[in-house]
Amino acid sequence: MPGLKFRILLDSEKQEEIFRDILIADTADFEMFYTAILKAFELKGDQMASFYVSNDEWDKGHELSLMDMTYDDDSIDTPAAVMKQAIIKDFITEPDQKFILVYDFLSMWIFLIELIGYDKQIPEVPTVLLSIGKAPSEDERKVMDDTLFEETGMEELEDEDELGLDEFDDGYGDDDLNDYNEYEY
Repeated sequence: MPGLKFRILLDSEKQEEIFRDILIADTADFEMFYTAILKAFELKGDQMASFYVSNDEWDKGHELSLMDMTYDDDSIDTPAAVMKQAIIKDFITEPDQKFILVYDFLSMWIFLIELIGYDKQIPEVPTVLLSIGKAPSEDERKVMDDTLFEETGMEELEDEDELGLDEFDDGYGDDDLNDYNEYEY
């Protein structure tokens, strides 16, 4: 299986289809695949990212990070692999193998990646075979994210009195608290 055809779908809030089909050599590493995806979607590549091996339910499995993020900690069972050191064919276990790519952990660009076919040709460089839809620009996406943190028009509460906490009645009186020990908890 020298050439792998992947469909990379941008998980978008707009519910529109935005995807790219990329042909890449099975001996390529995930960093090369990551770079091809960035180019195909016109992303800058100045953010952290990770691939995750996935299943048919799109659950995140083993992580393949852009940079080595491990440190001396015995509590981690299986540390994340580094993209540069991970060869794609070593992670293909299903004929329709799935991966998830998360780019920019603040803006959460999520790409759903599925192996859709094989090619007899060994591509020297990753090639975009099909491009459907226009991805939003990174700047446009950041503007959308920034609006989530703007004031919603509600006045900020400055002290407990505005919340009505001084007048809160939970139904219990001081007598109820004095009888607490009589039940021998």
